[in-house]
Parts: sequence; C-alpha cells; structure tokens
Amino acid sequence: MKILAIESSCDETAAAVIEDGRKILSSVVDTQIATHALYGGVVPEIASRRHMEAVVRVTEQALKDAEMDKHDVDAVAATCAPGLIGALLVGANFGKSLAFAMNKPFIPVHHIRGHIAATYLAYPELKPPFLTLIASGGHSEIVMVKSYTEFEILGGTRDDAAGEAFDKVARVLGVGYPGGPKIDKLAQDGDAKMYKLPDSHIKDAPLDFSFSGLKTAVINLAHNAEQKGETIDRNGLAASFCAAVVRTLVPRLEMAVKQTHARRVVCAGGVAANSFLRAALQDMAKREHVQLFMPPLQLCGDNAAMIGSQAYYEYQAGTRGKTLQNAYATADIGKNICD
Repeated sequence: MKILAIESSCDETAAAVIEDGRKILSSVVDTQIATHALYGGVVPEIASRRHMEAVVRVTEQALKDAEMDKHDVDAVAATCAPGLIGALLVGANFGKSLAFAMNKPFIPVHHIRGHIAATYLAYPELKPPFLTLIASGGHSEIVMVKSYTEFEILGGTRDDAAGEAFDKVARVLGVGYPGGPKIDKLAQDGDAKMYKLPDSHIKDAPLDFSFSGLKTAVINLAHNAEQKGETIDRNGLAASFCAAVVRTLVPRLEMAVKQTHARRVVCAGGVAANSFLRAALQDMAKREHVQLFMPPLQLCGDNAAMIGSQAYYEYQAGTRGKTLQNAYATADIGKNICD
C-alpha cells in the first residue's frame, strides 16, 4: 500500500510517499528555519503562509521522486494534531481535499504518533509493545506503545517541553533559532560540570518532569553575570544545560523500564538528535539490558515520512477522515482525532 503523506504542524512543509508503513519511496522537506531565525523563533502566521506557498510544490516533488502519479497512491494522510493550528489546517485541508478529489481514503494522523513511527522506517524488525521517550519541541512524555494505535502516557512534563527549553536557552546564549543543534554544537567544547543547574522532582509523580526551573536558572545565571560585568562561558553553560536535560529525562525513563519490565525502548522526536541524550540512553540500555531504538538524525525532526508510516497502521485499524475532519492544536496521544 502506497500512502502520500503531508506534514505541516510547525515550520516544516513536508511530503512523502511511504509503502506499507516501512519503506520510504520519497521524502521532501521544505524548511522555514531561515525565515523564523530572523525573529528568534517560529511566528505562527508566517509559518501558515509559508505552508500555503510550499505545500503543492513539495507534494509534486515527492510524487516525482517516487516516480508516481497522484492517482497511483492508495490513500492520502496528513498531520491533524497537535501543532500550530493555522499551520495544521493548511496541510490537513490540502491533504483532505486531494484525497476526496481523487476518491481516495483520507487518514488523519497524530503528530507524536508519527514521531514514534519514524523508528519503524529505520528498524523493520521493531514491533509493539515497547516503551518510548518522546522529546520534541512541544512534547516530552514517557509512553507505553501497546500496539501500533494504542498508547498509554506514563509520565510527562508539567510545563515546558525539552525542545522548547533548548530554544529559550539558545536565545539567552545568543546563538539563535533553532536551539537544539546549536546548543549541542556549543556543548561539544564545554565542561558539563562548569555550572550547577537544578534537577526537578515532582512529588507523587516520579515519572513526570519539569523544565521551567532549569530554563529560569539559565536565564538568571546569564542575567546575574551581565549585571556583574562577568563573561559567561557559553560552551560550559551549553554543556551543563545538556547534562541537566539528560539528568531530567534518562533516570525517569530508566525508572519506567524497571516498572514496566520493557525489553525494547525507543527515543523519538527532535531532541532525540541530541548527542548527549543519545549517549546517555545507550549507557542506560546497557545497564538495563534492553534494546534501544533511535531514528537516524534525518528522521528525528519533523518530516512526512513518519506521518506516512503511522498512517499505514491507522488505516489498518480502520481510521478514516471524513469531509468535516478538523485539525486540533492539542490532542492527547491516546485520543482518536478522527472526526
């Protein structure tokens, strides 16, 4: 089964053709990074307009790269939640209209389910059940994947997501947007023990985490240094921040491994590209004797290939979007977003 997938939840306009949920026939990503870097972060209205300009072009390119005509696809899928509502509506309405014009099934896909499905594209042998750490710009959760379409949240952030914290710290350090890769690069030449940063602990919810205190600590540290005329060691602060994020995420995932007796663990989402986190997860996997699966870097960020992969399993489960299918800015990963 060949699925044409559209992704437009934030600042990437993407299209891909995926076969049977596991094989990438094409994958095209049009990034808006250069535009939003001018403002230090994503501007929702600009993002929506850029999606409108790019969605037809990337879709045509994805079909061309797959050496297919649009009538050769068996279904059309699009991200319908969660994300920036204006951006989501562009991709969802385009995908829905294209599907109905061609009399093909339309499959609405949850963006975070898509991030998990990115791992299927890299590891054909991976099948549920398994434990997942989601770490992205808007979400940080520990999820038990019971089946391809059944998910249970075991823990999550009470405030900022890990990726959001990276972007805010990058702004403090003056390295610009997007924060994740730039902080990672700075940290390579830094001492992770140079600055003492706080760890968060949620009373009565040991698998939950918080990043607002960590973010605030970095902001205060930089502000106090500025007031005193001192110079911040940016490499050291970046490394200390990365280490603090790892201390927040990995011990909780390890706790979840012990509680659930999971033998397979997945880490997905944009922050899964962070080199410090990847190294710490590999160490954890050795300690707990579990199999660790992490998508390659090109599949960690937003892309349509992951949406096409998840769409295949949604289709198998009977998910179909109707003409009134809507998009949603927020949606629990376990929620059925099909209208």
